[in-house]
Amino acid sequence: MKKLALLILSLFFVSSISAQDKRLKGVEKELNKILEATNAPGFAVAVVEGDKIVYAKGFGYRDYENKIPVDANTLFAIGSSTKAFTSSILGLLRADEKLSFDDNPRTHIPELEFYNNDMNNNIIIKDLMRHSTGLPRHDGSWYYFPTHDKDSLLARIKHQEPFTGIRQQWYYNNFGFLAQGVIAERITGKSWEDNIKDYFFVPLDMNRSNATIAEMKSSSNAALGYELKKGNVISKMDYYDIAGMSPAGSINSSVNDMSKWLITWINDGKYKGEDIIPESYINEALSSQMVVGANTPDDKFPDIHFANYGYGWFLQSYKGHYRVEHGGNINGFSANVAFFPSDKIGIVVLTNQNGSAVPSLVRNTISDRMLNEERSDWIGRYEEGLEKNKKAQSDAEENSETSNVKNTKPSHVNQEYTGTYSNKGYGEFEIVLKNDSLFTQINTDKLYVHHYHYDTFELVDVVDGKVDTTDYGQSLKLTFEINDTGDISGAKAKIEPTVDPVVFKRTPNTIDVDSKTLEIYTGEYDISGTGFKVYTKGDALYLFIKGQPEYELIPTSKHKFSFKTLEGFKIEFIESDDGTINELKAIQPNGTFVAKRK
Repeated sequence: MKKLALLILSLFFVSSISAQDKRLKGVEKELNKILEATNAPGFAVAVVEGDKIVYAKGFGYRDYENKIPVDANTLFAIGSSTKAFTSSILGLLRADEKLSFDDNPRTHIPELEFYNNDMNNNIIIKDLMRHSTGLPRHDGSWYYFPTHDKDSLLARIKHQEPFTGIRQQWYYNNFGFLAQGVIAERITGKSWEDNIKDYFFVPLDMNRSNATIAEMKSSSNAALGYELKKGNVISKMDYYDIAGMSPAGSINSSVNDMSKWLITWINDGKYKGEDIIPESYINEALSSQMVVGANTPDDKFPDIHFANYGYGWFLQSYKGHYRVEHGGNINGFSANVAFFPSDKIGIVVLTNQNGSAVPSLVRNTISDRMLNEERSDWIGRYEEGLEKNKKAQSDAEENSETSNVKNTKPSHVNQEYTGTYSNKGYGEFEIVLKNDSLFTQINTDKLYVHHYHYDTFELVDVVDGKVDTTDYGQSLKLTFEINDTGDISGAKAKIEPTVDPVVFKRTPNTIDVDSKTLEIYTGEYDISGTGFKVYTKGDALYLFIKGQPEYELIPTSKHKFSFKTLEGFKIEFIESDDGTINELKAIQPNGTFVAKRK
């Protein structure tokens, strides 16, 4: 498992519009160079000016294996470019006086809780919209452990650690946009998906757009997703179902459809004369609500500077022009939706390449032409950066290799690492033993739990039944923790880099033991005058010590049991040579004690 490192005018409109504007003369030659330089399977781009589409065209293939071309109506996942849609719903609800951006989100979602009372009492809806809650991303929570239940995802926020105070620092957080979507659901009584359709898709005639992977799969002219392996191998990726996190990034759309969205923003919230988004919200959403980072000018591009955030939009100066944009990335797809409000120009780029540079390269190439600015060598800059990144990656791999301590062994046998590991802010996974090796499954990915050093293991992808050994040393690490009795009590992983490793508590795997077998353990045991009584109730085994509550025992392996309600306490029954049970070994944090059967 790699580190987590996680949008046709009308129906009669033709799928492509040829470049008629003199500013775009010869642009297709440059765009094809970008396709070639990035080894992308395909992309589509549309350009709007005022209230018209001036250019829309597809390049490459939506289905690379079968060489089915992309056109301007091809559907792509737009990922986080969805966010501006979600915040705009709140803008509409505010205009109807259904909420204030200064409301505490718990006013609308009473069961919502954050990590501490300061956050519970002082976070406002505006903090969700501009990424100023003090929470880091915690993307591993929804990406590795997805669910379609939005309320279940929201419940995880209570257990997610902040890295700074409220409004102290901008930090991207998808859960804030999930919460916005749920706030809208509570107010309207409709799902976020239906709100998106009713507020935007229908009035904007975005007839091909949808908000679920199920709809994407059943749509005609939908792109397949791809990633680049080994630098130049185009490899197909499965669609990723973002599930309950949909308000943060689940829309699938085409450049023709997304052009209508851009036209609406460029024209103060109006489309074909109809009010779609309140102009007052448009102005606020495009204004600096939070400073993202310094992003000072560099020597090559002194006129590209500042990085701020509005509501669902990044804000930047581009060669003296005010630019509003938001990217999007989800398995197999990348996107960028951008416009220059003062220039009335918008550009949308959608590609079926994972983590791709295509959207920014195409956007910048076309921006220079449409804004009549000096044309920068964006492809050359990209290729130069690519070489630097390759060297940096090579150096990182060397450093990672040296951090691995050779010839070490884990402290326990493989069987003792098995069990269910859970964290309330994330989810749970199970480690199992198969053919003397440890495996787990997170989401739909089967993973080999490979020993790295000491009690640290790494989660390595299993592809087509084979372990991807090229991942060794580069995958997510799990470091197992040991309690006072010497048992594996949990595992921690550096999933979120800004806070302490996330700890998953271990519950040992259980085995099935029938009630008849449980009877061989029943009876009274004694140690130094202290009596232990073991008995069955139904299909379960219990232990009772005078003056204490009864404890249910959970079978973990032959003759071995854990306490259901106490961590670090175990019981092992000792079998005599003749097969009878005559002793009970009580293993607890303060020692191990043996009781004789009466």
